[in-house]
Amino acid sequence: METNQSTITWEDFRKVKMRVATIVAAQVFEKANKPAYILTLDFGSFGLLKSSAQLTQLYSVEELLGKQVVAVVNFPPKQIANIQSECLVLGAIDSVGIVTLLQPERIVENGAEIG
Repeated sequence: METNQSTITWEDFRKVKMRVATIVAAQVFEKANKPAYILTLDFGSFGLLKSSAQLTQLYSVEELLGKQVVAVVNFPPKQIANIQSECLVLGAIDSVGIVTLLQPERIVENGAEIG
């Protein structure tokens, strides 16, 4: 555990909108500075959003398709090379920078809120 953590309030946490989505498309992000994929995520009634994700060390494009993930959906869009990343897919990052996706334990409705 980090020793220089600052605490947040419940209201601070409630500002972060996390939702479940299913990855419906994935492709190698050729123009990214670091190896990454461009993901299209289905958030159900919230629609489709794109994200750039550095997941190439553990996941192939084929493995990602159909996988449910957790993402933050209320960040402003971020220009990354030639795409607008519209959400942040969440993952656990180990000590050497390898990302393991955060996923619901069971299949849930796309767009389900994390709280």
